Amino acid sequence: MTASLDNHNHKQMEHAVRLREERRERWQREGEGSLWRNLSMIGALGWMIVTPTLLGILAGRWLDKAFASGIFFSGALIFLGVCVGCYLAWQRVKKE
Repeated sequence: MTASLDNHNHKQMEHAVRLREERRERWQREGEGSLWRNLSMIGALGWMIVTPTLLGILAGRWLDKAFASGIFFSGALIFLGVCVGCYLAWQRVKKE
């Protein structure tokens, strides 16, 4: 069991090192991204977080009105929207 876990951890470490080397080589080859490219990435990440949050607000308010439940659904769906948005943004950053 321990050998299998050590082997898995070793493979994960190799993958992380390989990915870091590829990113470094790409950065050396392409250089630093332009200011506009970096700003557009920030804007895109912001919208990736804001959009699911707004959808959670809209759906939560509608459900709260439909079931007269105060802010029960709104609170839960806002939290869910923020979590989904952050996950999507993290995946985008990880891809870049």
